[in-house]
Amino acid sequence: MLLSWDVVVIEKTRGPPTGNPTGAGIALHPLSQKIVKSWLHQPDLLHNITLPLTIDQNRAVDQEKNVCRILARDENFNYLQAHWTDLHSLIYNTLPPEIFFWGHLYLTFCISHDKSTVNVKAKNLKTDEVIDIAGDLLVAADGSRSSVRQTFVPDSKLRYTGYCAWRGVFDFSENENSETIQGIRKAYPTLGSGVHMDLASGTYTVLDELMYKRLNWIWFISQSEPPLKGDSATMKVSSDMIKKMHQEAEKIWVPEFARVIKETKEPFLNLIYDCDPLTQIYWDNVVLIGDAAHPITPHCARSTNMAIADAAVLGGGGQKIYIQLWKNINLLGYLSLPSKSCIRGEWVK
Repeated sequence: MLLSWDVVVIEKTRGPPTGNPTGAGIALHPLSQKIVKSWLHQPDLLHNITLPLTIDQNRAVDQEKNVCRILARDENFNYLQAHWTDLHSLIYNTLPPEIFFWGHLYLTFCISHDKSTVNVKAKNLKTDEVIDIAGDLLVAADGSRSSVRQTFVPDSKLRYTGYCAWRGVFDFSENENSETIQGIRKAYPTLGSGVHMDLASGTYTVLDELMYKRLNWIWFISQSEPPLKGDSATMKVSSDMIKKMHQEAEKIWVPEFARVIKETKEPFLNLIYDCDPLTQIYWDNVVLIGDAAHPITPHCARSTNMAIADAAVLGGGGQKIYIQLWKNINLLGYLSLPSKSCIRGEWVK
């Protein structure tokens, strides 16, 4: 059953992403692949923007001794890798454009006395005009630092996990035969069909290939919590921070990977948080979804996949079914499988 809802999306960015914006890759779980395909008019289009991740390989790296040793290798990983903007555009193009209120900042909401409706105030960032939108249900998809969640659960605090993630996308579309690309393909022979995790003391990296001749990399670093402004977990970085990061990469990682990091334009830094599980994710006409409902770390490709499954349940079965699933089976338990995670620099299982 699919519900016929009239939807309004309030989004503070000026419009859908265009060109080649910054961002990172998304690994889609097999269930997420099935869900996304069900949203598309042409399901096979998902394969036009993704590359298969059939192999998941973990290895230990000791740069001082010039030693790399494979620790684990799964050849039935069966994920798909996409850049977030490609996936966003694919889904966005299936939706009527008039439902989007681009350039509008969510301000606050109010539930009616009889609890039949919820009213949302939002500000047009171009004109400063404040508008009111009345609806039957407010779906709060405002991320891990959700202000809506804070309204209902003020004592629920995000917990800094003890590490950050440098991230970047290296575009080699203009020179796919450069020394950098030849070197990285030699160092990682299964690049293009797998995800590669390198582990060193207190740190690790993830490397994979994206469609349209791009490499996606992540470098997790244990450190104290840096100062963060605003409601985003992405931190603005200075040229000095980037330079220091490049120097550390050359000391720790294989030269081919360190070179990719150094040649990547506009790397950025994510601070990684989680929080204790919420005992409630809905209040009358308001429901939390995605990272607003379950900030999670380590990521392990879970955050986006959990949000996709949330949306499928809420959109396909309605608020009552979504809530009942959450209460009965701790929604998305299928993703809570044992995995290796680096927490505060210690490897646990």
